[in-house]
Amino acid sequence: MVEPEIFSHEYWMQEALKQAQIAYEEGEIPVGAVMVVKNRIIAKAYNQTEKLTDVTAHAEILAITAAENTLGSKYLTECRLYVTLEPCVMCAGAAYWAQLGELHYGAADPKRGFTRLGSNLLHPKTKSSRGLLEDKSKNLLQAFFKNLRN
Repeated sequence: MVEPEIFSHEYWMQEALKQAQIAYEEGEIPVGAVMVVKNRIIAKAYNQTEKLTDVTAHAEILAITAAENTLGSKYLTECRLYVTLEPCVMCAGAAYWAQLGELHYGAADPKRGFTRLGSNLLHPKTKSSRGLLEDKSKNLLQAFFKNLRN
């Protein structure tokens, strides 16, 4: 079966951007994530560190936990995670332990992103890509921090 064009990487990242917009509107750092398996979203999440008073409530962690609960498995080898910002070391570690199949992210995070410590923080079998709808992700983050400073 050929995958329809609607289910492109850009399509899924647009869905993650919708989650980031929710975070923005709730006063959270606007990072969104969706977990996809067999062209179906099984988990959606956005940063909720303020709302939950939990420093670990990053979009990626929440999406990983929800996906594991949905699948009834701690391993996500068939899953693709789309996230608007490069995961931090904590989130990359969670993806590692979940043996995530694929990671696709938008904007780079040179200060806190996992790649500043080397790309080997992901599981060796995890495929990854960066820069997917990067400008949209970056613009939302910049708008958030500009509003925060004003």
